[in-house]
Amino acid sequence: MPNYIRSRNGSTYFFTVVTHLRQQFLCSDKAVRALKAITSEVRQRRPFEIKAWVILPEHMHCIWELPEGDVDYSVRWALIKKSFTNEMQGSIQTPEPDMSRIRKREGTIWQRRFWEHRIKDDIDLQRHVEYIHYNPVKHGLVHSPKDWELSSFREYVERGLYPVDWGCSEIEFNDIGPE
Repeated sequence: MPNYIRSRNGSTYFFTVVTHLRQQFLCSDKAVRALKAITSEVRQRRPFEIKAWVILPEHMHCIWELPEGDVDYSVRWALIKKSFTNEMQGSIQTPEPDMSRIRKREGTIWQRRFWEHRIKDDIDLQRHVEYIHYNPVKHGLVHSPKDWELSSFREYVERGLYPVDWGCSEIEFNDIGPE
């Protein structure tokens, strides 16, 4: 893989965000539209660049690059999760909240937290981008990354950063992500 994208040290992060109890609704048309629109709105108010993204039925992975000196990704995720919850409330069946979630005024769409990893260097960035793009294959959803529409993989192919058949054979990632 060519050295295709660069990270700015300290401001690029890999995230895993998971639905509460791994409910499988993120790939529905309404959820995808809402997630894209809400992310766009948040990016206008609190800018960040999306380096890579994949949406799977019950979780998503992405890499964001924040503006220089800005490390406040938590507020961005809080805004996305809250707006998404408001948009989707009533559209998806969720379990009844337990007392802990009621006391903390939490919904039942998202897990409480998300997993983040600060990208250390260009090699780390490349490995995490590849992990994101291979994730639908890893989970048995498709046989090749090119077959999963809810991913930035096709954009990378269009930009000449991947051959279209990349990831058709098994790739192993030992130390990436919380899964």
